[in-house]
Amino acid sequence: MKPQLKIEIVEAPKLDETEFIVQQLLQYNSRCAGEGNFRQLAVFLRDADENLVGGLIGSTYWQWLYVDVFWIHESCRGGGYGISLLAAAEQEAIKRGCQYAYLDTFSFQAPEFYQKLGYVVFGELSDFPAGHSRFFLRKVLQ
Repeated sequence: MKPQLKIEIVEAPKLDETEFIVQQLLQYNSRCAGEGNFRQLAVFLRDADENLVGGLIGSTYWQWLYVDVFWIHESCRGGGYGISLLAAAEQEAIKRGCQYAYLDTFSFQAPEFYQKLGYVVFGELSDFPAGHSRFFLRKVLQ
């Protein structure tokens, strides 16, 4: 007889519990697909007073750069900082052995920005959120 299990919905999970789930999945993935050499990546943009005014948060694994979060303060946009931050992340990813990059962005964010830099749309979710789209893009790193 199987043990009785219960499903629990948790709005504010404990960090050690979420980390446990992540680690279990990473171990399973490594067994199935090989060691991914997972490493976090952060590239920050700071002003003269060392305040954060932008940054890119992502990771590298299985020869891919994943850009998870990319933000620049509105007062700093249009000055080429976005291009520089993304280029720095891509160069670091190449040093780590990556050949590709992927990310997602919303239609009200910057899909055209990424496309100008060589990213290609490979997927779209319409009405996410309503009236907008969520785009998934990839790039071959060189």
